[in-house]
Amino acid sequence: MLPTPEQIKSYIEQGISCTHLEVEGDGQHFFATIVSPAFEGKRLIQRHQMVYGAMGDRMKAEVHALSIKAFTPTEFLEKSGQ
Repeated sequence: MLPTPEQIKSYIEQGISCTHLEVEGDGQHFFATIVSPAFEGKRLIQRHQMVYGAMGDRMKAEVHALSIKAFTPTEFLEKSGQ
């Protein structure tokens, strides 16, 4: 059975404290926008590693592709123009 965007969102939320999280996808290919204070001071690769860590073995077994946009709260506010 293919995972749903809601399940992917739940997996990420269990591993990372998020202030904003959106997940879209078709069961194999997912797109996530993640905003977390835990990303402060982290390089992009470190942020992605944190997300992959939250996903665990599901990245190998259930999810074919996960596109990640990882922002700190400040970066997300600047990006959205607020």
